[in-house]
Amino acid sequence: MARPRQITDEQIVNAARDAFLEQGFGATTAEIARRAGVSEGTLFKRYARKEELFEAAVGLREYGRWRDDLVGRAGQGDVRRNLEDAALAFLTESSSVVPRLMAVFSRGHDPSHNPLLGRLDDPVRRDAEALAAYLRAETALGRLRPLDVDVTALTVMGALTHYVHREHMMPPQGREAIDAGRLVRGLFDVLWPGLSP
Repeated sequence: MARPRQITDEQIVNAARDAFLEQGFGATTAEIARRAGVSEGTLFKRYARKEELFEAAVGLREYGRWRDDLVGRAGQGDVRRNLEDAALAFLTESSSVVPRLMAVFSRGHDPSHNPLLGRLDDPVRRDAEALAAYLRAETALGRLRPLDVDVTALTVMGALTHYVHREHMMPPQGREAIDAGRLVRGLFDVLWPGLSP
């Protein structure tokens, strides 16, 4: 009879995530096994290749819940409120994803050397497409004025992405951080007059 597992896959993935976030893809399987309290052999029984463990640890597959929520709100509630809620949800999700993306890029920016990049399915493009789909639906319903939804989506996502880079990739040093709520309110104070019907 086989002994029950003492260390769960989740514990191994958590140890790997910590190591990869600190050291990038260069974190060794020996270090990950040590942090998880297992042997390297046990590690490779559960994850045949370091790449599999890296993908599990980085865990970017769950990113993008805000997109489905926004598209599902078309025709419901207040449009500006929907956009502000979506922007805040994007910023919340992004704050947890950015460190993991940095670990992914530690392996390189060329998909031929970093196969995980090809499997991410271009989240930046998908973000803009989801926002454009929502804007298109609301425009068709007459709840927004006729506008170039693709350019508007890129404008909003550009401002939000810049904020993420500024606040999470280049933390404030000698400057005051801008609260996410303040950013979102200010962004739509500027854009809303051109969006409202």
